[in-house]
Amino acid sequence: MAKKSVAHLLVDTLVAAGVKRVYGLAGDSLNGITESIRTRDDIQWIPVRHEETAAFAAGADAHLTGSLAVCAGSCGPGNLHLINGLYDCHRSRVPVLAIAAQIPSSEIGSGYFQETHPEHLFAQCSHFCELISQTEQMPRILEIAMQTAISQRGVAVIALPGDIGLHDAIEQQPRLHFPEPQPGTCPSAGELETLAKILNTSRKITIFGGAGCAGAHAELIELAGRLNAPIVHALRGKEFIEYDNPYSLGMTGLLGISSGYHAMMNCDLLLIIGTDFPYRQFYPKNATIVQIDIRGEQLGRRTKVDYGFVGDTRTTLHALLPKLADGKDDAHLKASLEQYRKAARGLEGLAKEKQGDTHIHPQYVARVLDELADQDAIFTCDVGTPTIWAARYLSMNGKRRLLGSFIHGSMANALPQAIGAQVSNAGRQVISLSGDGGLAMLMGDLLSLRQLQAPVKVIVFKNNALAFVELEMKAAGIREFATDLQNPDFAKIAEAAGLLGLTAETPDQVRPMITQALQHDGPALVEVLVHRQELMLPPTISLDQVSGFSLFMLKALLSGHGDEIIDLAKINLFR
Repeated sequence: MAKKSVAHLLVDTLVAAGVKRVYGLAGDSLNGITESIRTRDDIQWIPVRHEETAAFAAGADAHLTGSLAVCAGSCGPGNLHLINGLYDCHRSRVPVLAIAAQIPSSEIGSGYFQETHPEHLFAQCSHFCELISQTEQMPRILEIAMQTAISQRGVAVIALPGDIGLHDAIEQQPRLHFPEPQPGTCPSAGELETLAKILNTSRKITIFGGAGCAGAHAELIELAGRLNAPIVHALRGKEFIEYDNPYSLGMTGLLGISSGYHAMMNCDLLLIIGTDFPYRQFYPKNATIVQIDIRGEQLGRRTKVDYGFVGDTRTTLHALLPKLADGKDDAHLKASLEQYRKAARGLEGLAKEKQGDTHIHPQYVARVLDELADQDAIFTCDVGTPTIWAARYLSMNGKRRLLGSFIHGSMANALPQAIGAQVSNAGRQVISLSGDGGLAMLMGDLLSLRQLQAPVKVIVFKNNALAFVELEMKAAGIREFATDLQNPDFAKIAEAAGLLGLTAETPDQVRPMITQALQHDGPALVEVLVHRQELMLPPTISLDQVSGFSLFMLKALLSGHGDEIIDLAKINLFR
């Protein structure tokens, strides 16, 4: 039997680990790998037009499947382009392996054409990054990298010189053949008794949950019922916490609504579960704070914590629930839910189409999308205003998914993530909520949609501005500058790329255009000309922010409707 090459063994090892796709852009230093993939039907090469897209797409694949996803870049500039997307994957804690091709091994250190040092470049956005410089290192180094990405939920990188990939492998088979372990982590018996006593003796309790609550919806709802506690969620917890939840108050933070903020500020005890929410100003100063997290290093990282417990949400709550007493007073819950109903009515009012309105409000676009999208749709959203509209107006139901660059905060993430979502979920509807700035940054990968025959629906919120940046400038009391975008006709560009391209210029065109796109059998783009001057205020406004808006608008402030002026004296409308 002929010997396998190192590249062939690499692909064998990926397949043995359950990898079905490799996202990337071909290059000569990757020839051994792409040739090995070409000759088999149990793994696919997913071609994209930019390596950053490959990394974002792999991250979306890993996020949705829960399994290891792989991206690859050719030597030098090719794998440098992976870095931003890999930062997002790493900070979002999804298991991704990056193959960073390297120059010929004999030339490393000589300043050769396209030479970089991946083991240094990727150090800050990976748990593991090693150069394979000898054939004897394969598959062991690759398997260590994969196990690290899976077990630590993040990025691992192997750098492989193109010539080493073409050498005969010493080993002939993968070495690891066990399924991914599924351990449960729980506080000790004594810690559980302490936690139960704290909760049983506290009065006004608010629960604040995040992405760490995934897979523990039933336990979380039962906990809230036992404690008569409202539940506030962080953005990454929306898809896991919001649905079928009679205790939900929505989201807090800069993109949230007032009810979540007030429930946290007015509680006696805040129970933080599975979130590393970074904005310290949204945590209460006087409440007792209890935190449960699978990662002990996150306890107390964002605010003072009185009691910290290490455990995964489902295992911990399952052990805790039998120890909790029933019959806790529900006054705090009732007051919080009433506040939520009022805040929600206000948001819904902003999302309605108004007779005679000539502007398309982005809130209305998001609400229409929510109504028309499939019950198991996957949404991706660009950083900035599309994230705001997705957070406030897309409803989760336990089947829908929502992806974004919610921690790394990169522009241009939505389209690449939609590609990974669609390729890994061929039968589901995938919708990208793209900003005009974000789409333009990686617009070349509209071509990938056509080439891959990926029926992604791209909704472009076109306001000809970096709108969220403008808002930040206004809040700082300065005139907006360098935020204007001289945009093309995105619908025509989509048509030139082989997509269905549509434009909605007036409110009455929004629903029919989005309906047509969603029903189209193939990729489609809808360019929606939304009103630029929409205000997206956080649930509370600091004196510094009021001062900033005052300087910009003199003694006036744009309302949430975007076309009315209200006096600063009415600022409490937003509290």
